[in-house]
Amino acid sequence: MQKFKTLTGIAAPLNMFNVDTDMIIPKQFLKTIERTGLGKHLFDEMRYDPETGEEKPDFVLNKPQYRQSEILVAGDNFGCGSSREHAPWALLDFGIRCVLAPSFADIFYNNCFKNGIVPIKLPREVIDKLMDKADRGSNATFTVDLENQVITDPDGEEIPFELDAFRKHCLLNGLDDIGLTLQNEKKIDTFEDKQGGGQPWLYREAS
Repeated sequence: MQKFKTLTGIAAPLNMFNVDTDMIIPKQFLKTIERTGLGKHLFDEMRYDPETGEEKPDFVLNKPQYRQSEILVAGDNFGCGSSREHAPWALLDFGIRCVLAPSFADIFYNNCFKNGIVPIKLPREVIDKLMDKADRGSNATFTVDLENQVITDPDGEEIPFELDAFRKHCLLNGLDDIGLTLQNEKKIDTFEDKQGGGQPWLYREAS
């Protein structure tokens, strides 16, 4: 998993609440187990005309100034709905590495940390102000400093945020569940060597 320390990028305003995971990545794109290639289908039903397949020019991520956005400013209850991990995969593949919102659905929130996306909860009044500032297009440059837990908006105003210390540690060091397990690789090897001596049948290959 890619480390997250400091991110400076364009923030796209998605002024909607209850954005569910089917809106983020519709069910027809869940057939793959690959984490790449889903970015083109992010918000598919909002980004594309269902009849022509052409982009809808009014959708925020189709606008030229937001095509390279790395931060998303969204409304309450972002990521609600089914517990598909493809939702953070699609965001990450598009280039979104941080989502700012007043609240998140629990499963989506947890899945973000496992995939290197930083979901930051801020009071609704703060999000409303950031939403207005994100509406500046290519001038909507935000900096997210994870180590110091501070967001700097386009006007230079600093907004502190809270984050669980363990999750922060994992993001800073690029540790997903597998990475955390591999930190104990030597202990695992020692255990397996010892167990294999006493119970060798557990390590025999099936015939």
